[in-house]
Amino acid sequence: MSGVGPLYILSSKRGICGLFFGHRVEPSTLPKDNSRDRFLNQAEKELGEYFEGDREIFEVAIDARGSQFQRLVWRQLSAIPFGETRGYGEIAEKVENPKAVRAVGTANGANPVSIIVPCHRVIGKDGSLTGFGGGLEIKKKLLQHEGVLLEAI
Repeated sequence: MSGVGPLYILSSKRGICGLFFGHRVEPSTLPKDNSRDRFLNQAEKELGEYFEGDREIFEVAIDARGSQFQRLVWRQLSAIPFGETRGYGEIAEKVENPKAVRAVGTANGANPVSIIVPCHRVIGKDGSLTGFGGGLEIKKKLLQHEGVLLEAI
């Protein structure tokens, strides 16, 4: 389904609450309820469209749980357009706390719904690829998929 290996998607009654890269998950730690629901079906469909090049914006409901600051950062991540990147400092300014660059990085790293909330679109101030829960190689693949030029990175 994806160009980055297996993905594990978790949902709650309110939306998608987790999206994890298969190589980073021990399957035995995931919930045993394999029932399908509308959020899982929609997320799977939208992710398939994303990887086929037919979707740039996700519409599936998200139930990402975190602190107020984390949720504020995640909303800013969701506002980064497909094919574009932002620096951690830019996100800090958007949340009206320009000195919170490290806190933005921490919130970015705590994003439980990678790809759907596009934390991969955040790069270092110098344009370098920085930490990503799926690993830097997957981050690079996602950005290349979106047409981001990475020669300088």
